[in-house]
Amino acid sequence: MASWSALHPARAVIGWCVFVALCLALGSVVGTNEAGDRDYWVGEAGRAEALAAEGNLQHKAAERIMITNRYGDPVGAAARSAAQDVVTRMKPIPEVLRVADPVRSENRRMLMVEVTLKGPRLEAQQHIDPLLKQTAEVQRGHPGLRVEETGDASVGKGLDTSRDDDLATSEKITFPITLITLLAAFGSLIMVGVPLLLAVSSIGAAMGLCQLVSHLLPDAGVGNSLILLIGMAVGVDYTLFYLKREREERARADGRIGPEALVGIAAATSGRAIAVSGLAVALTTATLFLATDVIFSSLAVGTIVVVLVAVLSSMTALPALLVLIGRRLDRKAARAAERGKRSRRGPERTGRVWTALLRPARNHPAATLVVSLLVMIGLAVPAFGMHLRVLNTATHSRSIPAMKVYDRLNAAFPDLLASHWVVVKSDAGEVGQVRTALKDLAHRAETDPMFSKKPPELTATPDGRISMMTLSVPYNLSSPQASGSLKELRESYLPATLGKVPGAEYAVTGPVAQDADYLSHQNDKLPVVVGLLLLLTFVMTLLVFRSAAIAVMGVMLNLLSVGASFGLVVAFFQWGWASTVFGFEESATHAIGSRVPLFLFVILFGLSMDYQVFVVSRIKEAARNGVPTRQAVIEGIDKSAKVVTSAAVVMVTVFASFMFLHLAEMKQIGFSLAVAVLLDAFIIRVMILPSALILLGNASWWPSRRMRRAQERATPVPPGGVPVPVAHATAD
Repeated sequence: MASWSALHPARAVIGWCVFVALCLALGSVVGTNEAGDRDYWVGEAGRAEALAAEGNLQHKAAERIMITNRYGDPVGAAARSAAQDVVTRMKPIPEVLRVADPVRSENRRMLMVEVTLKGPRLEAQQHIDPLLKQTAEVQRGHPGLRVEETGDASVGKGLDTSRDDDLATSEKITFPITLITLLAAFGSLIMVGVPLLLAVSSIGAAMGLCQLVSHLLPDAGVGNSLILLIGMAVGVDYTLFYLKREREERARADGRIGPEALVGIAAATSGRAIAVSGLAVALTTATLFLATDVIFSSLAVGTIVVVLVAVLSSMTALPALLVLIGRRLDRKAARAAERGKRSRRGPERTGRVWTALLRPARNHPAATLVVSLLVMIGLAVPAFGMHLRVLNTATHSRSIPAMKVYDRLNAAFPDLLASHWVVVKSDAGEVGQVRTALKDLAHRAETDPMFSKKPPELTATPDGRISMMTLSVPYNLSSPQASGSLKELRESYLPATLGKVPGAEYAVTGPVAQDADYLSHQNDKLPVVVGLLLLLTFVMTLLVFRSAAIAVMGVMLNLLSVGASFGLVVAFFQWGWASTVFGFEESATHAIGSRVPLFLFVILFGLSMDYQVFVVSRIKEAARNGVPTRQAVIEGIDKSAKVVTSAAVVMVTVFASFMFLHLAEMKQIGFSLAVAVLLDAFIIRVMILPSALILLGNASWWPSRRMRRAQERATPVPPGGVPVPVAHATAD
């Protein structure tokens, strides 16, 4: 594919542009199929939701409009007038199902009007604007009061606005630093433009393709953020690997080889490594589908699509652009030669910094290996104390106005936002027994301090076969008391009441139960995903390098990188260092998002394969050409040092920019990816990998017979020299 593109550069570039435009056009035409409520159902909470939906009893989205005095005084006639204005304005809105009577808080300082919306909860955000408009009108009509609105839909709208602003900020940070890094690496604006152009076009094509895929696998709304995150990182990385190899071969050829042949050499070496790396990332990321979760499926789709598109660009548009640029450089060199000026650019040398970094592994491999391993293991130790929690609505940034209102609502009505919804289904003959059991359940809850004193709400289908009882909890949604009340309900109260009704089917859902079941579901899937991921990594590395030793080493090094990044995430976000160092909000630092470990484990394994494949490929190439293993390791790392540094800087910049988003999980993901890339580039690939390979020597290539024969005939090469192919090596 690269050879055809190099021989037909104009067609290849036009074809790539058409492909990107077609992806964007088709995506905009078909639109995005967003995940619905049913796509998020898991565990017992999911079964309860299904039972409630069968009887059309499921909870609807609700918005709460709150009226308070500006100075915190008890509400009076003016507040009651404003509350009645809210009721009058909200009832005619077509999207509104019902408007409840105003309720006053126990401290008498707030009036609250609950507005229930029609349709599924996840669709409520599409209909929230008319409600927000009417709330604003009430505020204007009562300037002496404070009239505010909050709810899942208004919080979601504020979160989307915040996310869009954050992404724009991230782009403003990422692009300039990436531009400076590439300019330092290549010293040419043309060469800088190529990686950015291909990365941005790959991201656009991937977004369009993901819109198409969403009609097979619903989109959970997290895909575009990840496509930007991963697409920018791997898109620039892949182009860097390819560009550096082409420039290396150009300097070595010194005008004796045409641009088409130079691109062919780059395709056969770095191009192959890119293809292998991209396939490895795609396959490892595919293990996320085993989590059977709509969010992980969306993350997997976004990652796989953008990585494969980036690989495709490196096989088509990149070789074509390099040929066009190469022809321009050749013409420029020819004109310089006619004027009697000959500009010969020799092979790039590794800088002093990298020479110093490589010196410990070269001179003292055993000590370097031991010390580096101890450092990585030490960084990983905090990960054993990781506390996972579903980062729900309560953890969103307080820079979102609706979240500040959420806090005031929770303080005034502590038993409003955390509740358990008990759903029961029975045959017609057991309806009476079910009602008796529900009364018994309500009595038990009323006498238990973990439940609210507010009388439980009971709804049922006309025939009474399906019922739902709402039990409120006077504690925060993520509090231990809320979790304890769920455990007591499921393990004690329900078996003692509804459990004694023959043939009754019951389950508990609600905000607390949904979070608990989601976390349990992920923990159950984690061993399956991780086990297959380790196996895939081993098998892929074994097939690529034909070495069991390198395959085992690849798995172990990836585990070290992941473990160390997890340990640092715990220290910064669970222990609270992020608040001290970065000034992050406390709400994001008490626990690790439940989705973070599984997602990071998979993505970091995939990204680590980038450096593993690229660096070890250079080492193996030298060893196969007759360079002794020890020397091949040093030269392979030496030749890849600058591009690995440049790629790492770009990746770290992209990932670190996500630390400043307002979504807590994205902070943690961005931080973990950034530190993992730094550790991988500067400790794993510079200290541990070369030290281990030097100590293993020829055993590094076991059981490859070809590599063993090559090493048996290996001839030391002077630094900077060209190895003699083993097939033609002489006794000298």
